Amino acid sequence: MAIDIDGPEPLYEQIAGVIAARIDDGSYQPRRRIPAEAALCEEFEVSRPTVRSAIQLLNQRGLTRTVHGKGTYVAGDVNGLRA
Repeated sequence: MAIDIDGPEPLYEQIAGVIAARIDDGSYQPRRRIPAEAALCEEFEVSRPTVRSAIQLLNQRGLTRTVHGKGTYVAGDVNGLRA
């Protein structure tokens, strides 16, 4: 899924949407790391602050959580509910 650089939605929201879709379809498994910021910057051809904003949005939505020094993980499933 590509992002639309010229579209009306901010890039970080588009990137968060792509990552959220990957979480929903199982590409990124619960309690496992998503790709590092540097890899996401390269994949989407955006700056690190843009990727950080996307991850912050995913954290706020409860889809991921960031562990200092370790990376960002998909939130775990507990009885079918995202933790």
